[in-house]
Amino acid sequence: MQSMTVNNVPVAIKDDNVEVRMTEVAEMTVSFIRLAAGADLGPALVGLDNDLCPCPHWGYMLEGRLRMRTADGDRTYNAGEAFYWAPGHAPSADTECAYVDFSPTEQYQPVLRHIQGV
Repeated sequence: MQSMTVNNVPVAIKDDNVEVRMTEVAEMTVSFIRLAAGADLGPALVGLDNDLCPCPHWGYMLEGRLRMRTADGDRTYNAGEAFYWAPGHAPSADTECAYVDFSPTEQYQPVLRHIQGV
């Protein structure tokens, strides 16, 4: 068994608009993600299938409001909501926001490598 906080999870990606802290636990990756207002991850996903994230995520919105673009239309997620994001999405921050998500590591790693240009 294990517990963690945002402060004891290492930073994997950081710039002026995005901070991603992540660690692997068993077959899942736990990510604490903070986005500045207006941050759009869509451009970072260009080149993936349909230019969308192909990995599922389960999580909880800690702060703010996030818009998730999908082929079926947009959906907004607000602080205090749990979520499941099926494959085929691109997030953008309507306001500064923070969330924690849980993703299958095997499916998440290729997305992260793509975003990081590795």
